[in-house]
Amino acid sequence: MVVAVTEGVKISVFSLFEERMSAAPQGSFVFSYRISIENQNDFPVQLIRRHWFITDSNGLKREIEGPGVIGEQPVIAPGENFSYTSACDLQSPFGVMKGFYSMQMKGASSLFKVQVPEFSLEADFMKN
Repeated sequence: MVVAVTEGVKISVFSLFEERMSAAPQGSFVFSYRISIENQNDFPVQLIRRHWFITDSNGLKREIEGPGVIGEQPVIAPGENFSYTSACDLQSPFGVMKGFYSMQMKGASSLFKVQVPEFSLEADFMKN
């Protein structure tokens, strides 16, 4: 698990290789990741957008961005957390992902960035 705190928002990430959903002979490797977002501020925050940078060990790089996460733009009260699970596919058994969330103090118009720390996507058979 990797953890980072930016602007009073704590991000924890755990990733897992999904062997049953992958097709290694065809170059398809699926990984799930669980992210927990904890608001350590004394005001509510809302996740507005996500922005991902995905790097495959074969050199393929992708950038993905869009509104919210898993179809939601959650409001997270002080001291509360929001967790979700999503997935990513690679063409090789190893890669990394990192990014940031654009968030705002509930009721404010300006956005701030919360970093999602880089985390590994690694097939079980690649681990020592």
